[in-house]
Amino acid sequence: MGEQPARGRKKAAASPPRAAGGGPARAAKKPAKPESHLAMVRRARRINRELAELYPYAHPELDFRNPFELLVATVLSAQTTDLRVNQTTPALFAAYPTPEDMAAADPEKLEEIIRPTGFFRAKARSLAGLSTVLRDDFGGEVPGRLEDLVTLPGVGRKTANVVLGNAFGVPGLTVDTHFGRLVRRWKWTEQEDPEKVEADVAAIFPRSEWTMLSHRVIFHGRRVCHSRKPACGACPIAPLCPAYGEGETDPEKARKLLKYELGGQPGQRLSPPPDYPGRPAPPLGAG
Repeated sequence: MGEQPARGRKKAAASPPRAAGGGPARAAKKPAKPESHLAMVRRARRINRELAELYPYAHPELDFRNPFELLVATVLSAQTTDLRVNQTTPALFAAYPTPEDMAAADPEKLEEIIRPTGFFRAKARSLAGLSTVLRDDFGGEVPGRLEDLVTLPGVGRKTANVVLGNAFGVPGLTVDTHFGRLVRRWKWTEQEDPEKVEADVAAIFPRSEWTMLSHRVIFHGRRVCHSRKPACGACPIAPLCPAYGEGETDPEKARKLLKYELGGQPGQRLSPPPDYPGRPAPPLGAG
């Protein structure tokens, strides 16, 4: 056997190599090759295909039976959840089922019904205003053109695209907070302005995909890719995501972050589509 080191003797640590300036030298790191636009487009389209498999039942999460109800519900959804809107609109549409009825509504009664959605005074003004314009200028019908919809009080491009895509079958991208957050994480765009985000994403996908792409991305944002703590470790598209690691990567911990049907909880709709695999949401005041 060779000589045993003396007890207590420590092996001298090798001194790190010194850089020319006197500090420790760092191994040169090869810069990552920038992703080409073509590679990004291919990755984006693959993400869309993966999301289509994950959410074959993706749909608008607002309850509605006609274009007017969808328009009103979308206006109410600003700064609140679709669930809260869905819990509020049954009473609203029972009282005011048509634009003519809503245009003639007593402002205080209208405000009281929609109070649970927040910002109820401003929203009541928008609902009364758009209903009046629909009654006076569009024969009581919701128009099916973007340029007409955006002239209505309280209706911007996002709301117009929701109505066009889901009530009229006209393809459109819904750039809400979830959509914008995810497409920036996925490096489909660096833009913050919703119209610029819309333009960048529209250039990646065929027009026929726009409406369903919106539903899939928003579903994923609500269920998995959350704003503050994404469930990275439970995300099926993690290998395609440049932002992997921003959230919880431990699979068990990540699974606990899943929401709605993926987390075994009720969805946002009181009346979900027949193919929805989760549980309907409870009415306002229930449970």
